[in-house]
Amino acid sequence: MSYTETDLRAASSAGAISPDELQRLLAYLHQRAPSTDTPRAQFDAAHLLWYAGALIVIGAMGLFSTVAFSQLGGRALTACAFAYAAAFGFAGDHLWRRSLRVPGGLLIAIAVSMAPLAVYGIQAEFGWWGRFGKPGTVQEFYVWIKGSWLFMEIATVAAGSIALRFYRVPFIVAIISVALWFMSMDLTPWIFNVSHFDWEMRRVVSIWLGLGILVTAWIVDYTSKSRDFGFWLHLFGLVAFWGGISATDGATELGKAIYCLLNVGLLLIAVLIVRRAYAVFGAVGITMYLGHLADAVFKDSLLFPFALSLIGVAVVAAGLAYYRKQKVIAEWLTANLPVSLLRLRPNEAFG
Repeated sequence: MSYTETDLRAASSAGAISPDELQRLLAYLHQRAPSTDTPRAQFDAAHLLWYAGALIVIGAMGLFSTVAFSQLGGRALTACAFAYAAAFGFAGDHLWRRSLRVPGGLLIAIAVSMAPLAVYGIQAEFGWWGRFGKPGTVQEFYVWIKGSWLFMEIATVAAGSIALRFYRVPFIVAIISVALWFMSMDLTPWIFNVSHFDWEMRRVVSIWLGLGILVTAWIVDYTSKSRDFGFWLHLFGLVAFWGGISATDGATELGKAIYCLLNVGLLLIAVLIVRRAYAVFGAVGITMYLGHLADAVFKDSLLFPFALSLIGVAVVAAGLAYYRKQKVIAEWLTANLPVSLLRLRPNEAFG
């Protein structure tokens, strides 16, 4: 349910909220008004086709490129990358200027994704490819992590940052986030000052990178009028942070219990700032912990499945109770949370 400013003023006139509360709420909602420069994310057939098409093109020039494609030679690959970037950039700008922001923005994102292919071609043409160990073809850039790809990652981040300066396209943030994660893996030997690195080192780097991205996401939520930019940062930050934590080997039972509490905390964060990604990762983490209990700790217990079933029923009941009282809970949160935290919540959370 949504309310207009007229409804809120009528509620104030009726004594439901005080004039001071009305002004505080209106000031906050006006501040959180969505920006017209940023395309709003939707889920319908048109948007699904736009995003699917963009991902197919990006994958075709990277992840799904064939060995024969790589054998064209550095000069041809660079020319192909620049041609694609120019064509999609021009088409994207054309649509963007005609208020078709979502398809236009996705075409701009495709142009940005050509940066690693262009750099790969330049390195191959001038014989610079493999200076830090020959990693393979451009296709494997999206599969393996090796030092020679560092320049491709830097170019991708730079191209994405320049594009964001002129086009406020949230999906470009996703491309930058992936490149930054790749870069963190490639820089692991330098971070630990070793010539050889193992899974544990990469896991630690992934955790800290994820935390950094999540902090950035919260800052973007706090300062931006659009939540779409924060969406990709929250998603990739959680993938890096939660994935690194979940991949921990040899943890004690206490450590695994703390891991479960961490995932419970993610569920609470999801409620507070209305970010479903936190709820998804938290629920998966809790399920993994319960699976560990069933497989190891209570493997021979007859009562554990029944007790776990009761817990599941209680969780469903809690969800139903929240659904019925979510308006009251939202009003309580609005009245009691500090303004700094309220700014992280979307306008729809007040409806």
